[in-house]
Amino acid sequence: MQYPLELTFKFWALAPQISIVNAQGNLVFYVKQKLFKLKEAITIFADAEQTNPLYYIKADRIIDFSARYEFAGINGTNIGAVKRRGLKSLWRARYDIFEGDSTYLTIQEKNPWVKVADALFAEIPILGMFTGYVFNPVYLVSRADGTVVMRLEKIPTFLSRKFIIKAVDQMSDREEQQILLSLIMMLLLEKNRG
Repeated sequence: MQYPLELTFKFWALAPQISIVNAQGNLVFYVKQKLFKLKEAITIFADAEQTNPLYYIKADRIIDFSARYEFAGINGTNIGAVKRRGLKSLWRARYDIFEGDSTYLTIQEKNPWVKVADALFAEIPILGMFTGYVFNPVYLVSRADGTVVMRLEKIPTFLSRKFIIKAVDQMSDREEQQILLSLIMMLLLEKNRG
C-alpha cells in the first residue's frame, strides 16, 4: 500500500459511500454501506463501479452500541473483527481490533476535547456550518505495548468529509488489512462526529 491514503465521503449519496485513493491518486477501495439494514452490511470494492468486491463487513447483532463487526474476504475467509468499547467510547472513541477472540490492536481518539468543542460550536447559528473546517479529530492505532502503527486524521474541509491515513510503523500484510478495515468501519460509525 502506498501511503498516505485519502478517504473521501461521497457528499450527496443516500447510503454512505467512501472512495479511498493512494499517494499516486489511484483508487484502492470503494466502500458502500447498505441502506435500511437492521444489521450493518458493508461491501468494499476494488472499483467505483462496484463490480469487483474485495471484503465484507457484517455486524454480529442487530443495531447495538457495542456490536462486533466481522471482516471476511471475497471467498468467506475470516480476516478479523473490530468492536467499540461500549460506554468507554462515550468520552473518547476506542475500538479493539481482534484476531480471533484476542485483542492485539486498539484505535483511540487522540484528543476527546475536539469532539466537545465541535458539538458546542455546531450549536452556534451560521458559525456552526464551519465545524468541519475548524475541528478535526485524530485517531491513533496502536499495539498492546503502546507502539503507534497507523494514524487517521480529518482534513479541514468546508462541506465534504476527507481523512488521511498515514503508516507510522512497520506492519504485516494481515495487520494492515485488519487496521484499514477497522478504520473504515470506525469512520462509518463515527461519521456524525467531525
